[in-house]
Amino acid sequence: MNTPEPALTYVYAVAAGSPGLGEVVTRLQGVAGTSLTLLTTSGAGPGSPVFAMSRVPAADWNGQALKAHFEDLSWLEATARAHHEVIEALAARTTVLPLRLATLYEDTARALAALQEQHDLFAERLALLAGHTEFGVKAYIAPATTGPDPPPADTTGPGKAYLRSRRAQQHARDDRYRQAARAAQQLTDTAARYASARVSHPVQIGPLAGDRDGENVLNDAYLVPDDRADDFRGAIEQDAARLPGIRVRVTGPWAPYSFATPPPEAPEAPDGRDLGAAT
Repeated sequence: MNTPEPALTYVYAVAAGSPGLGEVVTRLQGVAGTSLTLLTTSGAGPGSPVFAMSRVPAADWNGQALKAHFEDLSWLEATARAHHEVIEALAARTTVLPLRLATLYEDTARALAALQEQHDLFAERLALLAGHTEFGVKAYIAPATTGPDPPPADTTGPGKAYLRSRRAQQHARDDRYRQAARAAQQLTDTAARYASARVSHPVQIGPLAGDRDGENVLNDAYLVPDDRADDFRGAIEQDAARLPGIRVRVTGPWAPYSFATPPPEAPEAPDGRDLGAAT
């Protein structure tokens, strides 16, 4: 008789239970090609928080294995995509609280205990997010020009000409950032008329910044009522058309990643390692 391979419980999101959601979930494919199911508390009714979960091989998802996996960009990209696709499929059907990548429990009983312990918190947050989606607003300024210094206008000498050129470059740089600050405030004020909540994320640098758009100077997320989504996007795009030297990108709608509660604390593995891993 074959012994079942040890497995861990992978939880993707907290969702508001709804008729037919279980059937939808069973048709989804999770990380590493696993099948999904819903974990519910006893006596849960419509709208009650449920966990969307799958079972993953312990040998490939324990603390030591995850440490190696998170250094493998191909594995990380494929896993993050599968995790995101599950959440987006759930969000198309019901209200969700996305959980971080690789939120793991030693077994289903531990996951159920976490769901029960935080039931009221999850229910309250789901109620607040019902009928809302997340949009991102990013603003960029064009990179500073680095052309050759202009020739001196008089004969005061190369040293003073150099200092004048450096001061002119600094003034131009300061002007760009003042312009960016005014644009960011305008966008924030406009978004506040339509959004229920805002999260200001750190600006993106390096490969995430999108160099073709310029330097990222605003990276905000907004929780927008569904019936105001078109007005929100239209107002931001109107602002963008009137802001010289500023490129604005509106992304979404997304599941409310920026507005979900922190995931429940995952239990420790038998060897003491935390099974919950965040990107």
